[in-house]
Amino acid sequence: LGDAGITEPSRPSRRTGFEATQTLTLASWASLDLDLAYSRARFTAFDPAGDRIPGAVEGVGSLSLNLRPAQAWQVTVGLRHFGARPLVEDASVRSTGSTLASVRATVEPMPRLRLTAEVFNLGNSRASDIDYFYRSRLPGEPEEGVDDIHFHPVEPRTVRLGVGWRF
Repeated sequence: LGDAGITEPSRPSRRTGFEATQTLTLASWASLDLDLAYSRARFTAFDPAGDRIPGAVEGVGSLSLNLRPAQAWQVTVGLRHFGARPLVEDASVRSTGSTLASVRATVEPMPRLRLTAEVFNLGNSRASDIDYFYRSRLPGEPEEGVDDIHFHPVEPRTVRLGVGWRF
């Protein structure tokens, strides 16, 4: 089905949209990167269920500020947004959008050594990486199951440290 990550045939579809990328140099040591994309995905063969492609993301954007205050240092602060998307063909059930922030700092104290610290999901947002809508049954629920949104949550705030050595 649509963008569900399975490989079985579905109705023919058409996708149109745009992508834009812009880098703005603020100073010799600072730049701003902006990436935007919008997509309109529709099934082209009629079905009374609707013409939306479940899981097809409509809008995506990212913005990052890149700083190099000293030759050995680099800091990047970023925002990433995934817009809402239909979860069923008539778009009566939709996911919610998500916006996550991250920061990465890199220092090269010696010519061959690189130390990196990254913080993902800086605001510790509670959001979904992906959502699906289908019927399932948990203990205590009706025999026929319950239609509901199933999701994979984003990771909580996470810190990653790295050490690199160039040979």
